[in-house]
Amino acid sequence: MYVFLLVAVGLLLGYANGSNDNFKGVATLLGSGVSSYRGALVLATVATFLGSATAFFLATHLLRVFTGEGLVAASVMADPRFPLAVALGAGATVLIATRLGMPVSTTHALIGALVGAGFVQSPAGVNLGALGSRFALPLLVSPFLAIGLASVLYPPLTFLRKRLGIERDSCICVGDRVVGVVPDGIGAARAAAVMLPGVMVGKEASCRTQYRGRLMGLSAATAIDGMHYVSAALVSFARGLNDTPKIAALLLAGGLVSPGVAVIGIGLVIGLGGILNGRRVATTMSKGVTEMNPGQGLVANVVTGFLVIVASRFGLPVSTTHVAGGSLFGIGAVTRQAHWKVIGEIVLAWVVTLPLAAVLGVVL
Repeated sequence: MYVFLLVAVGLLLGYANGSNDNFKGVATLLGSGVSSYRGALVLATVATFLGSATAFFLATHLLRVFTGEGLVAASVMADPRFPLAVALGAGATVLIATRLGMPVSTTHALIGALVGAGFVQSPAGVNLGALGSRFALPLLVSPFLAIGLASVLYPPLTFLRKRLGIERDSCICVGDRVVGVVPDGIGAARAAAVMLPGVMVGKEASCRTQYRGRLMGLSAATAIDGMHYVSAALVSFARGLNDTPKIAALLLAGGLVSPGVAVIGIGLVIGLGGILNGRRVATTMSKGVTEMNPGQGLVANVVTGFLVIVASRFGLPVSTTHVAGGSLFGIGAVTRQAHWKVIGEIVLAWVVTLPLAAVLGVVL
């Protein structure tokens, strides 16, 4: 009976993960007006599931890491209450954050619950050295690395765009209807809006940056949007690759399912969570962190996808949430369009996640 309960709770955690995380990979598509919510969600669901399936072959090290191996004593891992408390504690933490629309890290929640449940079962059995080197260090470094990479890459790529003769225009809209185009970007468009009462700029999906010129034999707008879609799919794929084995590891504790079945099962419920319960976090990530155009979203996605895939390959438990958020923070800082109040709320949610999950792990 316990084993079936553990599987059910593990699937619930996968659902919570999808609810909070699934849209993060494609948030820049919606935020820059390249895609509708529904279109971005379909891409996220498919690409994430493909990453989940691939995790069985490329991220098996994470399956071992998140069973608690090396972090807690073997006697703790053998106790059937331990994985159940971890799954419930992490799942409850992520669902609370999702209800509040806060993009938090399932990885943080899992680590907090692992430590909390492990400590209350065997205070001397928690390996603090492993906690620092194998878990805390990658999680702390990754968002700063993402901020740095995004901040460093964006200016030279902007310079390259201009050298290639690709200019940036912005639509002027009334409601959902485009009534004109202003060259030289969003600043000029806003200046035009001041002289035209009732005109809104950058508020509707149709009021987005347009690119003028040629790139790789295509119109610049088509080429940049195409690369943006590919980059968003890459981030979603990377998220499935990195997150799925962390959750699937809990299903292995009962011995009821094989690693392959655990990975595919978690991949399916992650997709379901994103479809049914992901809109609030999608709004925060797409609109709340910073204003962005397709080129800026593309840079953020490339940085996120690269870092998460590299981390997955080497078994480093980084948070896709932190990496994606860090990339957007970096872009917002460089463009001076960051919404610092929202960013502060997100960072506070990140800080609270681990201790909250740890407390829930102890209580459960």
